[in-house]
Amino acid sequence: MVLEKLGDSLKSTLQKIAKSVFVDEKLINELVKDIQRALLQSDVNVQLVFDLTKQIKEKALKEKLPAGLTRREQLVNIVYEELVKFLGGEGHKIEVKKKPFKIMLVGLFGNGKTTTAAKLGKFFSKRGLKVGMIQTDTWRPAAYDQLVQLGKNIKIPVFGNKKEKDPVKIFKEFESELKRFDVTIIDTAGRDALSKDLIEELNKLNKAVKADERLLVIGADVGQAAEKQAKAFHESCNITGVIITKMDGTAKGGGALVACSVTDAPVKFIGVGEKVDDFEEFKPKNFVGRLLGMGDLEALLEKAKEAMPEEQAEDLGKKFLKGEFNLVDLYEQMQAMSKMGPLGKVVEMIPGFGQLKLPKDMLQVQEGKLKKWRFIMDSCTKKELEDPDSIDRNRIERIAKGSGTTPAGVRELLKQYKQSKKMVKFLKPGKGKDMQKMMKKFQGMKGGMGNVKLK
Repeated sequence: MVLEKLGDSLKSTLQKIAKSVFVDEKLINELVKDIQRALLQSDVNVQLVFDLTKQIKEKALKEKLPAGLTRREQLVNIVYEELVKFLGGEGHKIEVKKKPFKIMLVGLFGNGKTTTAAKLGKFFSKRGLKVGMIQTDTWRPAAYDQLVQLGKNIKIPVFGNKKEKDPVKIFKEFESELKRFDVTIIDTAGRDALSKDLIEELNKLNKAVKADERLLVIGADVGQAAEKQAKAFHESCNITGVIITKMDGTAKGGGALVACSVTDAPVKFIGVGEKVDDFEEFKPKNFVGRLLGMGDLEALLEKAKEAMPEEQAEDLGKKFLKGEFNLVDLYEQMQAMSKMGPLGKVVEMIPGFGQLKLPKDMLQVQEGKLKKWRFIMDSCTKKELEDPDSIDRNRIERIAKGSGTTPAGVRELLKQYKQSKKMVKFLKPGKGKDMQKMMKKFQGMKGGMGNVKLK
């Protein structure tokens, strides 16, 4: 998980509020100290931490209790709202309003600019836009080959000229071809430090490109130093935003995130893993919701939409309402889940599940089971998939041998199918009123934290 330690600390703080009998000044002081400790351990600037917690304390002690909220709910709401404000408020979304829309990536060596170019390309192509990428890095010998390989993997064309040493000439060579794309991503050269020659090179290239967005790619491992770097690039190259990479692998991620959020170049995307899909728009509300264990329903629904076509999801929904459910449907569900990413990341997006503190090893075991069950289903006949009740002892033995598993593994899958079928029966018309109520609550959560109830 992104900023796992910070998230765990903040969840523990909320649990303390949930378990408290009274919300008094003593509890608020404890809460403030816990938040300070959690943020300082994540390498967030000391003064910024004190300013934040001072604001939380003042609001908690002075703000009138809104109608319909308990004192505990109000306190959680204050923590949520102040953390969102702390990380940039509403966020800064990139909207492609003209075509071609040009995005130029800048940054120092070692921050993952080229990999980020591919991630950004995939992000826009998944949204139905035609994307092209161009490599103008003439300093790093393998830069062009790396982008070409990444482009092949995500089916996005890459332009460049390994023999040319002038980045402006490279862009001019392919400028007319790039005009047929909705979005063009320009990868540029880096240096070990922001030097005079790098500034001149980037400014000359930008004059030729006339980029709509100039995004600084920076690693989360630099921590608080991200602010200085973001300001230096902003003053020198007039960057419009920041992409923070390596958010999943360092305790300093909180420091980098906050440092950039308070500059004139806000965070627009974050890299949350090594895979090309481990990339997302930075939305402070959603991000804080996940940190506090309150989920991110918007991201979950978006992932689900990518994993399963709307028509397929609608068809599966109709079967649920009719009470029809077989191993084929379970198989489709499991395939969709595997496309949504690691189970641990999916779980943290489900409202309420993030607070359960599910053990990592348990989630890993579940992911292992999903793979094994898919092998078992591949060894089933069409009749067995459509009518799982027909699978007797002899068939179990045959399926186990065919899938390279054990009879116990096959029985475990059949047990899972029966449990899922019971849930489907519960969702039949007239029996799913509680589920409908729960979904309404989920929908309400999209509008903000005012609807969150603590037990």
